[in-house]
Amino acid sequence: MSNESEHVKCLIIGSGPAGYTAAIYAARADMKPVMYQGLQPGGQLTITTEVENYPGYPKGTMGPEMMEDFKAQAERFGTDVRYGYATAVDFTGPVHKVIVDETKTITADTVIIATGASAKWLGLESEQRLNGFGVSACAVCDGFFFKGQDVAIVGAGDTAAEEATYLAKLCKKVYMIVRRDEMRASKAMQHRVLNTPNIEVLFNHMPKEVIGGKTVEGVIVTNVKTNEERTLNVTGFFVAIGHHPNSDIFKPWLDMDETGYLKTIPGSSKTNREGVFAAGDVADKIYRQAVTAAGTGCMAALDAERYLAAKGIH
Repeated sequence: MSNESEHVKCLIIGSGPAGYTAAIYAARADMKPVMYQGLQPGGQLTITTEVENYPGYPKGTMGPEMMEDFKAQAERFGTDVRYGYATAVDFTGPVHKVIVDETKTITADTVIIATGASAKWLGLESEQRLNGFGVSACAVCDGFFFKGQDVAIVGAGDTAAEEATYLAKLCKKVYMIVRRDEMRASKAMQHRVLNTPNIEVLFNHMPKEVIGGKTVEGVIVTNVKTNEERTLNVTGFFVAIGHHPNSDIFKPWLDMDETGYLKTIPGSSKTNREGVFAAGDVADKIYRQAVTAAGTGCMAALDAERYLAAKGIH
């Protein structure tokens, strides 16, 4: 094991809209940021196809291309973008330690965490194969492409209920697949779903298979009580069973909620450790949009810059 080490003024962990925006601001403030892209360079947007709700792209753009644009802008101002994955951290002292790829130690005056979140999936082969071709984990991002069509959504919590009612405004029919005989969603959200005429809730059902060669052509669901199968003729399949923030390595050091979302001091990107900031979906379970992630990336860089100035670190 090599024990190579390096000191940087500003270390950014993660490379989605939050990480890249933080990098643009940090680089322009002459903080010489070093970014490690993580396991999924570009983040969740690289598994999205078209992005039509990000301001400044009037014709829409593809998620991966948009992240390339963000990256090019960060590099233009001097961000050192590297392949690599943060495997452990030590936030004991004023200088923060981050281990990359289990071998390299980076010490940093400031750390911006932008590791994002990952959608939870059902684990079906067909779901992964058709991901981006009718299978999606974000109704707000992709619902528009299914205007006037029939779709299915799986999930039973508030997010699933919210996404089902959102889809109902756009789609002809929405099947909501709920594993148990009741929803976990709040009473208000349940009423909203049950009072929406074009949502059909299938209680006690589980998706068994997504059908389709190149795009989604249907979903086979099983009744968990009778084992009876039926095929839903849908062109879109939305998975809304939750997200998992990529925050495991920070557990001993940073305050987080019961699901693992990092807690920040309200109105800022500051965590409970001085000089450590969090931005994007790793600290946001409510909005989870590219534009809100970018906004908090900007906040994190400005907070880090002010922190360095207050400490007299040039």
